[in-house]
Amino acid sequence: QVQLVESGGGLVQAGDSLRLSCAASGRTLSTYVMGWFRQAPGKEREFVAAISRSGSSTKYAESVKGRSTISRDNAKNTVYLQMNSLKPEDTAVYYCVADRYPVGLPASKDAYDYWGQGTHITVSS
Repeated sequence: QVQLVESGGGLVQAGDSLRLSCAASGRTLSTYVMGWFRQAPGKEREFVAAISRSGSSTKYAESVKGRSTISRDNAKNTVYLQMNSLKPEDTAVYYCVADRYPVGLPASKDAYDYWGQGTHITVSS
């Protein structure tokens, strides 16, 4: 069992940057593939990014590719999502996720075993 707690969300203007953090407790983070999903009001939850156990491989949704960087610090049991050039369409609740038995870097929400409570990002135009 692992507990995930996100932080770093907030209200920003278009073009700004934010770094989300996800602190894990309960088990060593290095055993999980980690990722981020988001859910905008009235929309389905969607994949944002994923990172391998070692951090050597990453995967991004097309909507954030080139503007976002997922990283991890296994010594600190923390995963990060740096988001730059934020757009109003990035407004959503962002969830940190962990996959205990990963096959590659999954983009399906069904692949992930643990979810945080979420942190809000609101981007004003």
